[in-house]
Amino acid sequence: MVRALLTNDDGISSLGLATLARAALEAGLDLTIAAPHQERSGSGAALSAVEDDGHLLVDHAEVAGVPALAVHASPAMIAFVGVQGAFGERPDIVLSGVNHGPNAGHAVLHSGTVGAALTAVTQGIPAMAVSLDGADPQNFETAGTAAVLALRWFLDHRDVAYVLNLNVPDIAPGDLKGIRRAEPSTFGAVQAVIGEPGEGFVTVTFEESHGEPEPGTDLAALRAGWASVTALGPPSPAGGVDLSSLDGTAPA
Repeated sequence: MVRALLTNDDGISSLGLATLARAALEAGLDLTIAAPHQERSGSGAALSAVEDDGHLLVDHAEVAGVPALAVHASPAMIAFVGVQGAFGERPDIVLSGVNHGPNAGHAVLHSGTVGAALTAVTQGIPAMAVSLDGADPQNFETAGTAAVLALRWFLDHRDVAYVLNLNVPDIAPGDLKGIRRAEPSTFGAVQAVIGEPGEGFVTVTFEESHGEPEPGTDLAALRAGWASVTALGPPSPAGGVDLSSLDGTAPA
């Protein structure tokens, strides 16, 4: 039986976590659930935690009928220690989500959901991240349906460590066209708006992007009623960059 560690960045009590737990159980996985005790959205791959005398604080909880751990830590920290056996045997895969909001385009850099999955990949564990589009997503049944389909494929294609990043449109299950392979958009689904600076502060708000996404990208697929999948890898040397003239440079 495949061992899976399930986490998220919306917290142990989120509807999305329960949705992905049910999808994992439907797939027959041996499931361990360890998620932040409170929301940790936007934490990226930060390895942060609340520690007491070197202890990682953990509370007991229940998700989708499964005993779970509410960990006082970021999603990436949970994945980092989890793949090293902190919550039981080393998992075969890591699942992260379902995130309340999209993780598409280059904005995945800031996502705690994707950050946990990428952290697992750096430890040699393949991972799948799942997100539901929308500022206040409602159709978690659709996310669960897409997650089951993607997970079946993922379990047969995990010979190397990578992240399968699944984004699901916030539409009724009957309106979902299916899953489509895509490339990350060059901009995120949400954009920052910087206002006029005040005395001791700068106003920063976030709003949904309204630009036309590039064809073939994850955002274009979402807007057309498809769940999108992209494959993400860990940090690696940049190809095509010639550093020979910099190599060996020393102070004058």
